[in-house]
Amino acid sequence: MEMTEARIQQDSIVWFRNNYCLKHHIPQFVIFSVPNEGRDVVEQMKKKATGMLKGVSDTIIVLKNKTIYCEFKDNKGKQKPDQIMFQIKVTELGHEYWLVRSLEEFQLKVWDELGILNEEL
Repeated sequence: MEMTEARIQQDSIVWFRNNYCLKHHIPQFVIFSVPNEGRDVVEQMKKKATGMLKGVSDTIIVLKNKTIYCEFKDNKGKQKPDQIMFQIKVTELGHEYWLVRSLEEFQLKVWDELGILNEEL
């Protein structure tokens, strides 16, 4: 069964929070989603007026001295032009941007970033 983008994002956030964001984790990292879509035109207009930016990544991960922007796609998903422009902007500013297509890929990127070896590999 193919995973949806929403499910990949949800599973990744739950896994990350359980492993790196609880009170006993030192340092305690942060991950959050960026709800960048509205249910209707009025909600979209309100969000745009209060700073919504088209193309922003699905999630932002805050580590010690580093911020990572993470976009989730399923195996068939492609970035929209606004998402590509956002990726270019943040990477040109020196930030990292991940395009992730599975929980496993997300875990590997996190472990690589944190310098953690996974014994199961």
